[in-house]
Amino acid sequence: QVQLEESGGGLVQAGGSLRLSCAASGIIFPINTMGWYRQSPGKQRELVAAITPRDNTNYADSVKGRFTISRDNTKNTVYLQMNSLKPEDTAVYLCNIELRVSLSTRRNYWGQGTQVTVSS
Repeated sequence: QVQLEESGGGLVQAGGSLRLSCAASGIIFPINTMGWYRQSPGKQRELVAAITPRDNTNYADSVKGRFTISRDNTKNTVYLQMNSLKPEDTAVYLCNIELRVSLSTRRNYWGQGTQVTVSS
């Protein structure tokens, strides 16, 4: 079974940095896009950053210039480096991977989430 192990969350002060990681196991199909989402109470889950197999990236406007997403395909791992953190970045961050079951079929899997809390 596919498993996503997330780590790196924690409590930091505004202006600090944090690095999230998500390691996938039980993968038998190629991994397409990998990404990070976040959600907080009373708010819809939003895409924070995504990265393709060819390292093309996409970021939410609110994190551009502060966050960097990367991936290590040899380890089936995706990272999110978060710098200059703001209180509004506080949320549960969830890893997502999209598996390429076939050239035309995709399947998504989610991690359980890791809490990021930024104090003012």
